[in-house]
Amino acid sequence: MSNSEEIEIRRSGLDHSYIKYPHHYSPRRLYSITGADWEQRINFDRMRRERLAQAKAAMERHDLGAMVLYHGANVRYVTGVYQGMWKYSIFIRYAVLCRDSEPILFETVGSDMERAKLNCPWMQDRVKPAITWTWSEGATERQVKNMVAGVVDVLKEKKVFGEKIGVDIMDMWVHSAFEEAGVKLVNAWPAMSEARLIKTVDELECCKISAAIADSCFDMIRNEWLKRPGLTESQLAGNIMKFFTDHGFEEGQAFCVASGGNTNPYSRWWSDKPIRRGDLVICDIGGRGPCGGYYADVTRTFMCGDAAPTPEQKKLYKEAMDTTMGAVNEAWPGKTTADAAKHFPEYDDDIYKTCSLFQFGHSIGLTLYEGMWISRGFSLDFPAEFKQNMYMAIETYSGKPGLEQAVRLEQDVVVTDKGPVLFTLYPFDEKFLD
Repeated sequence: MSNSEEIEIRRSGLDHSYIKYPHHYSPRRLYSITGADWEQRINFDRMRRERLAQAKAAMERHDLGAMVLYHGANVRYVTGVYQGMWKYSIFIRYAVLCRDSEPILFETVGSDMERAKLNCPWMQDRVKPAITWTWSEGATERQVKNMVAGVVDVLKEKKVFGEKIGVDIMDMWVHSAFEEAGVKLVNAWPAMSEARLIKTVDELECCKISAAIADSCFDMIRNEWLKRPGLTESQLAGNIMKFFTDHGFEEGQAFCVASGGNTNPYSRWWSDKPIRRGDLVICDIGGRGPCGGYYADVTRTFMCGDAAPTPEQKKLYKEAMDTTMGAVNEAWPGKTTADAAKHFPEYDDDIYKTCSLFQFGHSIGLTLYEGMWISRGFSLDFPAEFKQNMYMAIETYSGKPGLEQAVRLEQDVVVTDKGPVLFTLYPFDEKFLD
């Protein structure tokens, strides 16, 4: 057993002498979602503590006196408080994390603030009233000054005013008000991305459960909903979202459902197009799972009905499978995003030096895109290093001009000291591989 593996086992707090492998790396070892007195399962107290510790460590590495966080996932990461994704980026709540201090949450007043105090005893007396300013008509200038004044009071109380203060997202009103108040603003995203990229033991357990439910949804898609024609793309998308919601997801997603000619060029939204027998159907599914809101994001391509794939379709499927798995197999600590990107087919990323999100990889966690992207448009020239406990989605596409249909596949993988471990276990379709 490697030293790194021993450290991971100690972090989990479990006796691994029998299974001889970290529980949180094993996709077949799933905890139940509900709590019990006879098994530890996911330790949410530990997860909150370790996430906060990672945020503080990243803040120190970036020489920040404090961070002011408005994005909902960042607020959740450091406080453990969640009140719906609709609040994630509309500037009605925020958190302040100062060096050597516990986070302070400024929560929307009224029932929301009372729910935070009731639901989250770990925040104790550190929940304050948020001052909202957006859409406040002629009162915006007053409101934003009052909001900033409350934050500045915390910075002064914690003796970090005058130091570099990181902010994750802001509008021009916020920027001007902070500058007028004498706050030295810098970007908080590098520190928060650095913290969130490396998953804790319990975060990985949450990710496994989300991936397992996504795999189960694929069974329903293939063996029930697409067994025969009759659904539209939008009806299939509705079935997928209901499945996830029924299984406790905070938000179930049919990110993309495309069939037949909508697979090439790929339509990344659904319509009321009927799905015909013999259509290839790309289903990119997932969402924020029932344990902590950790994402699954996985894609498979199916064929509707009992039609047999053509030799060309088999070739396209194998191309997408090989390029996806080629990139997945590069997910070792010390290897880089360039190692993964070299397996992607050449695409518009190469032409325009950008990211098309087709031949693509991205980190996932509390948000669908979390910290690091992989694209031939920039990763070959600016490689980023894979590190242990990063959790990535890798996805490629076989669409080309002139093709009637195309294939897309995606896997979710954790980087371990023994190499990549897939958390998405739904098999590739053997009818395309014989």
